[in-house]
Amino acid sequence: MYYGALKKCDIANGAGVRVTLFVSGCTNHCPDCFQPQTWDFRYGQPFTAETEEALLEALDRPYISGLTLLGGEPFEPDNQRALLPFLHRLRQQLPDKTVWAFSGYTWEELTGQSRARCEATGALLSLVDVLVDGEFVESKKNLNLRFKGSENQRIINVPKSLETGTIVLWDGEEYA
Repeated sequence: MYYGALKKCDIANGAGVRVTLFVSGCTNHCPDCFQPQTWDFRYGQPFTAETEEALLEALDRPYISGLTLLGGEPFEPDNQRALLPFLHRLRQQLPDKTVWAFSGYTWEELTGQSRARCEATGALLSLVDVLVDGEFVESKKNLNLRFKGSENQRIINVPKSLETGTIVLWDGEEYA
């Protein structure tokens, strides 16, 4: 896997102060994507053991709430396979940090039959606290929305959704 950017102090992509990883590779090709350069699976730099160490070091600060995964598309199958071992490691080493993920895929696509599903999807979702799902849609753009760009997108409480078997929206309190 490659990544386009790593931000060590981000307040725009999830609750609290976060470390963000912009992974490379996306087959959704959403119209009006704000980062079309990240569609290329080889954009940026390789995600290496050194990258993992840099992320863990950046996350290990008391003022950092957690990690946010963006893209590109974190839920492209190849990216899921690369992220899964890292998220396991993050949960072991820094269990109090939250994990947010932004995906152009919907919850239904990630939990049902779709091109996004692979052997890693269920395990990866189980390590995510909050999922902002759905493609950005220019005609539904709303600058007043918190942590999402268009009205079709949802902010999902992943643990509660997995537990209940139905989508539970994030209430703004948990996983902040």
